[in-house]
Amino acid sequence: MTEHTENELEKLIKERIAAKGRITFAEYMAACLYEPGLGYYTSPGRKVGAEGDFYTSSNVHQAFGRVIAKELAQMWQCLGMPDAFDLVEAGAGGGQLALDIMDTLAEVAPEFYPKVTYRFIEKEPSLRDAQAAKLAGHEGKLAWSTPDDLLSGNISVIGCILSNELIDSFPVHLVEQTGGGLKEVYVVTVAGELGEQVDELSNPAIAACLERVGATLVAGQRAEVNLAAPAWITAAASCLKKGFILTIDYGFPAKVLYRPGRMNGTLLCYYRHTLEENPYLNPGLQDITTHVDFTTLMQAGEAAGVATVWFGEQYRFLMGGGIIQELIELEARAVGDEEKIRHRLALKKLMLPEGGMGDTFQVLVQSKGVDNPQLRCMRDWSGLL
Repeated sequence: MTEHTENELEKLIKERIAAKGRITFAEYMAACLYEPGLGYYTSPGRKVGAEGDFYTSSNVHQAFGRVIAKELAQMWQCLGMPDAFDLVEAGAGGGQLALDIMDTLAEVAPEFYPKVTYRFIEKEPSLRDAQAAKLAGHEGKLAWSTPDDLLSGNISVIGCILSNELIDSFPVHLVEQTGGGLKEVYVVTVAGELGEQVDELSNPAIAACLERVGATLVAGQRAEVNLAAPAWITAAASCLKKGFILTIDYGFPAKVLYRPGRMNGTLLCYYRHTLEENPYLNPGLQDITTHVDFTTLMQAGEAAGVATVWFGEQYRFLMGGGIIQELIELEARAVGDEEKIRHRLALKKLMLPEGGMGDTFQVLVQSKGVDNPQLRCMRDWSGLL
């Protein structure tokens, strides 16, 4: 049996539990992902791509960013082609999606590109430096704000607020339906090791969230409740004066996310492209994610004054946005059959279910102050094939 080696973050979490007692899973997940200098996203090292722990759609192929760029140009048209368009990305990571979008706009939308300011919502200085370096060719069109700026409503946006695989990394409360009703899972120490305790809910908003989306758990079923997600959408809606919120993430509507057959919820960990179901292993060294409840995002947005314009699987969004045409153009430029095959394999990963990203990832478009927007993703893509 391999002896367990306690890392610095695990030691810190145990000290907190010893000092204050049990903590919610949301507190534990926040420490694992965002503890300054020790959390998964706040410590050195590449997290995304072949050298990291997982892929995002933007790391699979540039066509993903090209489709989004052309949708953004369409959004500009829907807004009446204003002289300034704020493109705000929260959770941009190394900036690959931003680069693909800006490169595409410079190439295909010369009338729109000069109007765009790309604003990163970023609190990690090392990521800010990486983003600036990656997009050096677009210097002068870049800006940065902190998550606190967005959450406090200190940013004024006419344009689009974009996130790609952001909300799945928000800390969640873990709940379990028991014979005594809905209970919450707390993190404790048992014989010196991290463990769990099930007890009364720490916040009545947890049960209220499940009730709003019509989720009824069966006995023994576990689920996650993301209270930070509706708060984020509410804040984004407050910052958005006119335009769109574009959210891309893996998840489902509530009726699918909380269905009775999903007994263990959706909590997963990623370490070097390997799935791990135990979140108490190697705190700070593995990513912890959960699927997004898109019903809650739509409800929170509508309550905050943004309308649901379009919602559906990623493959539908990409098809309507013209990804087949992107592939045809890229293949025409390809040097040799090997490059063409790479394009096709990437498209397969982005589009197909069962191992691909096509139906697990969802896209939500919300709008504010825009009458009857006509977006590319709304097109009948059957006629585009």
